[in-house]
Amino acid sequence: MGVINWLLNLLKDPRSAIAGWIAMGLGPTYAFIFLIIFVETGVVFMPFLPGDSLLFAAGVFAHDPSSGLKLDVLLPIVWLAPIVGDQSNYFIGHFFGRAIVRSGRVRSLTPERIARTENLIDKWGPLAVVLGRFLPFIRTFMPFISGISGMKWRRFTPFSVLGGLVWSTVFTLLGFFFGGIPAVQEHFELVVIFILVISVLPTVIGLIRARFGRKGKETEADEKEETEEAVNRME
Repeated sequence: MGVINWLLNLLKDPRSAIAGWIAMGLGPTYAFIFLIIFVETGVVFMPFLPGDSLLFAAGVFAHDPSSGLKLDVLLPIVWLAPIVGDQSNYFIGHFFGRAIVRSGRVRSLTPERIARTENLIDKWGPLAVVLGRFLPFIRTFMPFISGISGMKWRRFTPFSVLGGLVWSTVFTLLGFFFGGIPAVQEHFELVVIFILVISVLPTVIGLIRARFGRKGKETEADEKEETEEAVNRME
């Protein structure tokens, strides 16, 4: 229960979590930030960790000199964490991915979703790795499935590095430059919710389109079958 409550508090208010870490010392604070970003990216079982909002909150603290967090120290840490995490998840997928999917332990990784993601990778190539970095859950599954799909490591890695650098820099600097605005300080929880909604929205839209698109195709197929049966009866 202690770990669950800790995770829930982190999801709800990453600013308070970071404030607690700072009270323990700057070393543990940087270590926790690195660890959470790494685990969200590098462990396929942990896609729910709040990478976007944590980076934003860390940037807010880096803006405040009294916090002790330094932007020139924070940035290399948040650059390295997703890059190393992607490598970890890629090789987990490459060596153990099929067995993990067959085991059913990651329920969201169904064979159908694996197939659709592989088709996405086939269509967009490594660009899907960059775009997926900005989508919660997908940024966790993308390197894993890239490893399963047989995407070459030398092809995956440059786009993984690019996506990790851009994503971590954007969200950290957003917090750094906008964190000092009084309205952001007063309504920080709402800002975090807004970030989460904006991050998740493309995934939700994609799922809705896929669902209704599939229903539309099924309806067209049924209508076509009914038409063919009617024609056959007339003959």
